[in-house]
Amino acid sequence: MPLPSIPRRVKIGDAAAFAGTTPRAIRHYHAIGLLAEPERGSDDRRRYGYDDMIRLLWIRRMADADISLDDIHAAFRGTTGIEQSLARLEDSLASKAAAIEAQRAAVNRLREVGSPLGLLSPLVTGRLRDLPPGALRSADLDTLLVTERIFGPLGAAVQADRFIVLATHPGLRAEEDRLAEAEAALGDAMSPDDPRIEDLAAQRCDHEAALAAAIERSGLEEALNVLLDREDEHAGEAEDGAGMSVMEAIGKMPYDFSPARVRYEERVVELFQSADQDSDRNPRTC
Repeated sequence: MPLPSIPRRVKIGDAAAFAGTTPRAIRHYHAIGLLAEPERGSDDRRRYGYDDMIRLLWIRRMADADISLDDIHAAFRGTTGIEQSLARLEDSLASKAAAIEAQRAAVNRLREVGSPLGLLSPLVTGRLRDLPPGALRSADLDTLLVTERIFGPLGAAVQADRFIVLATHPGLRAEEDRLAEAEAALGDAMSPDDPRIEDLAAQRCDHEAALAAAIERSGLEEALNVLLDREDEHAGEAEDGAGMSVMEAIGKMPYDFSPARVRYEERVVELFQSADQDSDRNPRTC
């Protein structure tokens, strides 16, 4: 069978198609000096010969390996700096592989748990996966998501104990719902000096003290400590908000709080701080 017509030189479109790239990319290689300008035909269009195509094919192979264009330059010059570049690339690929493995693990947890809980860290998911269906509310998951973003998996795991107690103590859950409804009513129409704010803040403080006591009685804290001792990697996990301090992260999370609600939150914090300083006060109250 006769061979097809073999051209001595090809146009840029054919060169791009053969190399698996685009004419635009080839023009960029010319512009940065990575690929020499070829001869032009009578129509003033670029024509690529065998040596041009070999160079282009090697460029594409290195680019497909995620080697930067600067490092490709170095490789063609034969400079020793390419070894350092390849070492950096190897580190980058290892990081990408670890990220892919973490994504695969998250997908598997999501499939196993069957709810968005599976998208949280393994430490948090493991703490809550034995709760009965419906015990963990959507708002609870939202709160855990924000906490994990700011304080990392360990902070969210500690908070998970609170939701375990709420799910297993109907009276505390009812009080939590009542307080949440009252807090939502602290709208713009209410003055920050309204005396009801002080009363509600005291109720919230007492409720949180009751929750803390229930957590202590349940042994959840001890169980978490045992888990952390057995799986030290969780204690060392970086926060999701890596690169931001806790205060910076908090300052970037918006809440539609009225002035009255802001004052209420401030009073809750002040009451907790006061309770911490008063060691003689009943630990179940603020």
